[in-house]
Amino acid sequence: MTQSGIGYIDQSARSNWIKLRTLVLVRWFAIAGQLLALTAAHLFVGIEVPWVLCGLVVGASVLVNLVAITSFPGSRRLRESEAVGVLAFDVFQICVLLALTGGIHNPFVLLVLAPVTIATSALPSRVTAALAGLAIVLVTLMAFFYLPLTLEDGRNLFMPDIFAFGLWIAIVIGVGFIAVYNQRVTAEMTSMSEALLATQMALAREQKLTDLGGVVAATAHELGTPLATIKLVSAELMEELDNDDDLYADASLIRDQAVRCSDILRSMGRAGKDDVHLRSAPWRAVVEEAADPHLARGPVVAFHVDPSGSDGDPLILRKPEIIHGIRNIVQNAVDFAQFKVDVRIGWSDTQIFVSIKDDGEGFSPTVIDRLGDPFVRRRRGAGHSSQRAGYEGMGLGLFIAKTLLERSGATLRFQNGEDGGAQVDMTWDRRDVEAKPLGGKDNPALVPVPLH
Repeated sequence: MTQSGIGYIDQSARSNWIKLRTLVLVRWFAIAGQLLALTAAHLFVGIEVPWVLCGLVVGASVLVNLVAITSFPGSRRLRESEAVGVLAFDVFQICVLLALTGGIHNPFVLLVLAPVTIATSALPSRVTAALAGLAIVLVTLMAFFYLPLTLEDGRNLFMPDIFAFGLWIAIVIGVGFIAVYNQRVTAEMTSMSEALLATQMALAREQKLTDLGGVVAATAHELGTPLATIKLVSAELMEELDNDDDLYADASLIRDQAVRCSDILRSMGRAGKDDVHLRSAPWRAVVEEAADPHLARGPVVAFHVDPSGSDGDPLILRKPEIIHGIRNIVQNAVDFAQFKVDVRIGWSDTQIFVSIKDDGEGFSPTVIDRLGDPFVRRRRGAGHSSQRAGYEGMGLGLFIAKTLLERSGATLRFQNGEDGGAQVDMTWDRRDVEAKPLGGKDNPALVPVPLH
């Protein structure tokens, strides 16, 4: 179902979520760690450190931080190009510092993965790939061009070539793995978060419409008595003013307008009375109401009742989650049906259920296991009909329907029917959704209020 009014965030917009203060703080920690590692290596291990060159490299990082602090507010959120520039500088700075202190033989070479990891969590795939490629190129150059680690006695520290080559392979694989894996996980988490937000918005909208219907019903009820009084008094005035044509016409107009107001309030309040003031309805009526907006859209929607319980049609609470969820499922069935949609309504002593089946092509085997995940765009495979080109109803809309129905206590099953067509089965425990009989002493809210 296409959700008008519910927009989800483009994945590329995540790059605008990074605060400058965050990257500046991370860089301060990196600077402190670099200085601490250089000092410890010199004092405790006896490694000769090229202090001037290393100081220039670390000083460049300090300078960048100072410029960022003094030129921009810390709360500023970086644009994509700015975030890429900052992280590319970090990759370059780390690799240059490593090249000055042993290159690939420096055990801290794994720190090259840090900027790439940050990029995969905040930047689009194309930018992350470019940054990962830059890291791999610099690490490769670092394997050939570097200053060796030298002890005080003049000996050089280095790994055997086979271990150096293995470490280079490990870093390249690590960069690629992190770039792909973390990017995928972050994208899925973002999509799920946005879809859950859209679900809450859809439920809130349904609840507002329901509450509005209740207000209309209450208004119609409260105004019924004064309007009836106006009609009664105006009728008496018409009898007394029978000899005065002008005043008789005015009294008649007052009565006619009062009757018209009653009719308007009655028509406006009917939906409110049915939807909210009773707050419950027979199970079949709830399903038919949910499907009502899609009954005249082309394919025939046929309702079949299949009771297996000992009692009659159960009275259930009219939860917005149930109505909105079933409505979305019916819309998807109507959109993909050729001629007919079968809606089978049933109940037993312990459960209520509804099955919605269309006569279309059915769920694609490549998608059926992913139905209900956010942003699955379509349910048909390569043979998808051009009649449904651009259809986005099997993504966010179906996720919202599934989430709302499960929230109401439903168990859903997606499958293809034996004779073709997609089928969605929904089952509830009666104890979760059944309402008490109307007029029960413990449930006064379910007592209907007549309209005058």
